[in-house]
Amino acid sequence: MKLLEERIRKDGVIKEGGVVKVDNFLNHQMDIRLFNEMGKEWKRLFVDKPINKILTIEASGIGIAAIAAQYFDVPVVFAKKTQSINLDGEVYSTKIQSFTHGRVYDVIVSKKYISAEDHILIIDDFLANGCALLGLIDLVEAAGATVEGIGIAIEKGFQPGGGLIREKGYHLESLAIIDRIQKETNELIFRQNCTK
Repeated sequence: MKLLEERIRKDGVIKEGGVVKVDNFLNHQMDIRLFNEMGKEWKRLFVDKPINKILTIEASGIGIAAIAAQYFDVPVVFAKKTQSINLDGEVYSTKIQSFTHGRVYDVIVSKKYISAEDHILIIDDFLANGCALLGLIDLVEAAGATVEGIGIAIEKGFQPGGGLIREKGYHLESLAIIDRIQKETNELIFRQNCTK
């Protein structure tokens, strides 16, 4: 998606260790017009899928998933990284290691919100090593639900997550795929023909 690639080039900051910081428009301060365009693109890419729910993980995926959900006319469920007193009843649970935060989270979703009848689109902001996605897939499969597709805003193509998810046979659509970071110039090189 050229619009997203241009925004990453313009406002993204490359940090040590392959970290691409996009907090001024994607995952701290949010550009809702950009999110709208992303939602429209995912709807185009998954138009033939019988999606009835979107699943994401707190916190950065929530805004993107909520805006995208209006194009699918479905609710958003988000996996929580902490148990809270208002989360009652039975839950699906998995462990996810965060690339960004360097720690392992117990991630939970109430069994009230995902069931075997659900056809899920998973949406998240970043894909690096694939740990978060594998955890979300685990939650969906524990419920007996179907993963109809996975929408990612930014995939780090130079890390193994995308390849791992695709090898497992999931329909993965990343709106911008960074193939590499040109160290000499600190320039991001994007994969061509990922989406319009």
